[in-house]
Amino acid sequence: MGAPLKHGWIGPRRFLHLLGPGLITGAADDDPSGIATYSQTGAQFGFQLLWTMFLTLPFMVAIQIISACIGWQTGQGLSRNIAHRLPRVVLLVCIGALAVANTINIAADLAAMADGLRLVIHGPSLAYAAGFGIVCLIAEVFVPYHRYARYLKFLTLVLFVYVAAAFSVHVDWGQVARSTFLPTFSFRNDYLLTIVAVFGTTISPYLFFWQASQEAEESALSHRKETGLGHYSARAFRHISYDTWTGMLTSNIIGFFIIVTTGATLHQQGVTNIQTAAQAAEALRPIAGELTFALFAGGIIGTGLLAVPVLAGSAAYAVSEAFGIGGSLELPARRALGFYGIISAATLGGLILVAAKFDPIAMLFWTAVINGIVAVPIMAVMMLVVSGKAAGGKHGGQAIVLPRWLRILGWLGALMMAVTVGALLWTSLPGL
Repeated sequence: MGAPLKHGWIGPRRFLHLLGPGLITGAADDDPSGIATYSQTGAQFGFQLLWTMFLTLPFMVAIQIISACIGWQTGQGLSRNIAHRLPRVVLLVCIGALAVANTINIAADLAAMADGLRLVIHGPSLAYAAGFGIVCLIAEVFVPYHRYARYLKFLTLVLFVYVAAAFSVHVDWGQVARSTFLPTFSFRNDYLLTIVAVFGTTISPYLFFWQASQEAEESALSHRKETGLGHYSARAFRHISYDTWTGMLTSNIIGFFIIVTTGATLHQQGVTNIQTAAQAAEALRPIAGELTFALFAGGIIGTGLLAVPVLAGSAAYAVSEAFGIGGSLELPARRALGFYGIISAATLGGLILVAAKFDPIAMLFWTAVINGIVAVPIMAVMMLVVSGKAAGGKHGGQAIVLPRWLRILGWLGALMMAVTVGALLWTSLPGL
């Protein structure tokens, strides 16, 4: 995570040095599934749901900081902390839901990346999907995490093509401001379904497990042994907060501009049923021109290369910790066969779903909905973990120390997700 903060102010170069798991986690949040969800939101509802990007921000920051603090203070990932605190059946349900959601998400992302490349150079989508999957797998298995993280941080820059795309088309910024700060709400089922999808793609369960594990990795790798920052300290917390706020703010700004771009183009032209990132790029070509098309298509591939390893890696950390399988992205493959076997299984499982020709449109959008539903119990479980002592933890069962405002935001975030999912399920009942 870089050197600990010694003062309240840091310069730009030092700030960039501090960025790590939080930035990567936030960038991975804008995967092709997320791009598809935001594209469908903009196409179907125009600017109406831009307010969701600001509503979710404080809650997603809070839950990710909590995840990071769990990993940093205990030196263990989220799965192991759940195992120490709650009945095993709770852990197994959470891990099972995460593994299923991640595998579907990987399949959707690989399919979208392949379609994005096919739009540019044509050719067989299945072969492209297999190629992308193999590249991601090789990178995770053979490149140590501390080196791999540098490439992941570099890949976050590709997200800003979506900001450029928004400024390459005509946008009614007055309407954007009104929709953002004067929100409208509806209890229509399609409206609530899209909100759950947006919430699910911004507050995704795999990000909780990933950041907790990466903070544990970072604490073991760098300055924790020298500084004793495994325990709570203002410096360590400020460090984590800078990193996480940067990552989550980047994630939501990108989502905001994707909705703006598709709302200003596709929605205005009456194109309201765009549910894949590649389909959004293709639909933008005749409306917004080759530049916007190229930006969207290129961004799909870059974000996929960033997100697929995070999806597979978060599943590996969660499953390996749950079943006592040693492993780490820092270890060579020969010393962590089980861990890398899980990464391989998750990636290959995604490729099998792609080869089975499951509807990519359904996979992309419904992955976000599934994440939104699965996030509710996992967020509640996380808050229970930080509400008491992590018995058997690395630091002798010492409680995880968090500011009260952070705990409040965490519980409010879980409540917000629960209420939204509950409203969706209620409006889905026959006769309503």
